[in-house]
Amino acid sequence: MPPDQRPHIHTEIEPLGDTGHLARVTVDNPTRLNVLDSDLIRELTAALRALEPDHQLRCVVLSGAGERAFIGGADIREMVCLDTTTAHPFISRLHLACAAIRELPVPVIARIHGYCLGAGLEIAASCDLRVASDDATFGMPEVTVGIPSVIEAALLPRLVGAGKARELVYTGTSISAADAERCGLVDRVVPPLELDDATQAWVRAIGAAGARAIRLQKILVRQWDTEPLDHAIQAGMQSFTSAYDTDEPRRLMQKFLDRTRN
Repeated sequence: MPPDQRPHIHTEIEPLGDTGHLARVTVDNPTRLNVLDSDLIRELTAALRALEPDHQLRCVVLSGAGERAFIGGADIREMVCLDTTTAHPFISRLHLACAAIRELPVPVIARIHGYCLGAGLEIAASCDLRVASDDATFGMPEVTVGIPSVIEAALLPRLVGAGKARELVYTGTSISAADAERCGLVDRVVPPLELDDATQAWVRAIGAAGARAIRLQKILVRQWDTEPLDHAIQAGMQSFTSAYDTDEPRRLMQKFLDRTRN
């Protein structure tokens, strides 16, 4: 296979606002539904980690190449050869990719079309926001091939509730985009031709907000997921105070006041 046709992770940087930019990260393995083998998992993790120190980064959009899938899962051709020695390193690599998404200092938007299954759904669940085309299909089919749903599948109960999460992981059945929206698995569903516009609307809103405020908010959102309520509230008050370490609140509030006077 020519080098430019081999599965890879593609990152594209685009201007966003006056001082920042957007990163578009694409899983490019369309002939196999963008399934993730170990090489692609490592490459995805490296691409995401490389974005962390970029202080001009405002937002990341994660998508799959082609028309058929966001990410169709982990590569069964590799998993069928695993044993008790190699299974743990494999699943640990996939968790590190999910963790790299959650630990990015800016919001990550999953732009979902087609199949979003297994590891693909775990990747999507790790993102901050999920927008899907109405032809997308979601599922956790691991038990149907003899393995449990693990790692970031643990995020599902807080997204869809315990009952729906159990249905997904016990039965391995897939659900439609409409069902995914109803249960809270995705935040917005649109026709395929509107998917880019819907994604871009979120990108613009994030880009128009205070850059430091967004980064502080991302930290707090993660704390809301992991800290006891009292601790999360205290962390929020400290975050509010530290926002005034720069002139961003004064500058953006004054801009708002000036606009409302006109």
